[in-house]
Parts: sequence; C-alpha cells; structure tokens
Amino acid sequence: MKVSCLQDRLSKGLSIVGRAVTSRSVLPVLSNILVATDESRIKLSATNLEIAINCWIGGRVDEEGSTTVPAKLLTEFVNSMPRETKIDMDLDVRTQTLNLRCAQHDARIKGIDANEFPVIPTGDGEERLHLEAASFRRMIEQVLFAAATDESRPILTGILSKFEGDTLTMAAADGFRLSVREFQLSQPVPANMNVIVPARALNELARIIGQVEADDDAVVDLILAPVQNQVLFQMHDVDPSIDLVSQLIEGNFPDYKAIIPTSHNTRVTVNTSVFLEAVRVAYLFARDSANIVRLTITPGSDLGPGMMQVAAASAEQGDDVSDLEVLVEGDPVEIAFNARYLIDLLSVIDESEVVLETTSPARPGMLKPKGNEQFLCVIMPMHINS
Repeated sequence: MKVSCLQDRLSKGLSIVGRAVTSRSVLPVLSNILVATDESRIKLSATNLEIAINCWIGGRVDEEGSTTVPAKLLTEFVNSMPRETKIDMDLDVRTQTLNLRCAQHDARIKGIDANEFPVIPTGDGEERLHLEAASFRRMIEQVLFAAATDESRPILTGILSKFEGDTLTMAAADGFRLSVREFQLSQPVPANMNVIVPARALNELARIIGQVEADDDAVVDLILAPVQNQVLFQMHDVDPSIDLVSQLIEGNFPDYKAIIPTSHNTRVTVNTSVFLEAVRVAYLFARDSANIVRLTITPGSDLGPGMMQVAAASAEQGDDVSDLEVLVEGDPVEIAFNARYLIDLLSVIDESEVVLETTSPARPGMLKPKGNEQFLCVIMPMHINS
C-alpha cells in the first residue's frame, strides 16, 4: 500500500471513526484502525463489535493495500502534524509497518494484518429508506436525552424505532421520563417493524452528521437487517462518506403509550426560551436539593394574566424565584420536577412556545411544543412537602 492525503482530511476521518475504537478488548486488533485503499480513496474503519464506522477520505492511491495500526498513536501523530500538509504513507507488508512522512517527520508504526480485522457489513443490495440528514439528526436529539445510561436495564439504553407505513416513531425512556418523536418518511416501508437501536449508536450518528460537510439536501440511508440483528446508516453524498453499523438490542420495549396521560386538569402555555432561562437559573440553587424545581401555576383573571412561579431553594446557599406570565387553562396547581430533566427537554424544542399539561402534583406532566403534534415528553414529578 502506498497512499498520500492532506493532514486535515486524515485527521477528520480519524476523529470520525475513532469513537468506535475500544481499548478494553481482549482482541488487540479492535484497538486499531483499519487503513485501506478503496479505488481512488482511502478507507478508515473501526469497530468495538457493537458499533462499526467506515469513513472514506480523498487522497492519492499509488498502490493498493491495507493494514491496521493502533488508533491512539496514529491519531495523535496525525494531529501533531501541521495543517494542510501532505502525509505520505506506505506499508511494509512483511513486517506490517506503516511508514508515515510529513514535513520533517518520518515515523514508523507497527500494525496488525488487516485479515484479522472484523468484516463490516456494507448493506449492498438491501432495501433502504432515505432520511433528510439534518431533520433526522434533530429527531435523534429530541429523544436521545431520555434514554437510560444505567446498564442494569439494557432495553432502556436503546431507542425504540417503530416503522409503520410512512411514519417512523422513536421513543426513549429511563423510568423517570419519556420522549416520543414522529418523523414522516419520504416513502412507506415494505413491512411494519419495531427495532431497538442503542442510544450510543444514534448519538454517534448525530455527531457524525454534524461533522461532515453536508448541504441542505444531504440524505441518510437507513438499512435494516433484523435477521442479522443490525442496522446500517450510510451518508455517501457528503464529504467524507460515512457508514455506521450498529447491533440492535434484543427484547421488548415497555408499552410507552400507557405512560402518556390522556387527560389534564391544568394546561399552561409559556415562552420556551423564557421558561428555559428561568429553570437554568433555578437549577443553580436546586443542585443541593435533589434538583427540585417547584412550579406554582395560577390562572389569570380580569385583573391580570396567568402566572407560573419557578422556584428553587438550597438550605445552605439561598433560593431563587422567577415569575413568568403564562396562559393558564384549568385549575391552579403546584408541581415539582427535576430541573435537569426540564433543561434537557427545553433545550431541544425549536418552537417558540411550549405547553405543559398536568392533572395533579403526584401525576406525570406532559410537555410538548405548541403546534407540533409530532413531539412530546412525559416527566415524572418529584415529591415536595406542603
């Protein structure tokens, strides 16, 4: 193998695939990145056997070939080189040593034969769905925050993805909150199906979409292979081109529809950014008291608008109170939520107003953007002393 490419292109490609590298595997090759030629491009690959990422970068290919080299060392070396300089790489096949030359530097990195690297599926010939990249990334962000990070319930570390007709519905829950988002597909699916995609895989996909040089028409191709228990995401109309393959989580996701309230006694409409700012300030005081933020909701009258008081207190450091003008329909109520949960949700709402619906202080609250029926979040209340 004999190739060359610009430092910034190689650095970017390594940063994309590097998140799939594992340093704790019993297989040394999984700590390496595959460097290979693919026609006129350079292919970089990494996998931890749960997630795999392929990335193709532009360069000059003089001789075909492949090898794997330690991810950490290769990345640190490339990132230490001057930007926009050329890096030449050639492989000594007999010793599996990759020689790198850039500026005044001449380095040799010992690798492992590429034949020991796991084969990563390509999805060739499979049925695929086309998803608008920017919108799909936002959809992921609007459910990702509600997925569990505790591995004691693996099923909740994934995001349920329901394909029904021309609609994709994603749902995530961690036992304290639920986020549900619908997405209109450009074409109906061949058959309805439910799969659970690891939240980490979708987080990496959202990060990659944000990293690549994509225009407004960029597309993510989604390929499902339930028989192999895998899902494949492809972005081949961007620079650099990307594949991300993930194992699916086996099991039955909880019936999230049973969690969604079907009625309410109080409905509040509030400016999203104003609400977010008030909760962020309250959180500074709530951190020492289990993140508890109290919302005291009072309906309006002929003499004035409805009000929502956002309050938090710390026994040692003080307290904060914000009074917000809101539209209140129904009964007055005082309810408490985890401030972090409110911040996570309000930070991913694009609409100018958000609606809070609740039945009582002991029942879950449902929040959704005003005018957007495709996105909702249910948050369990926190116990407060009267």
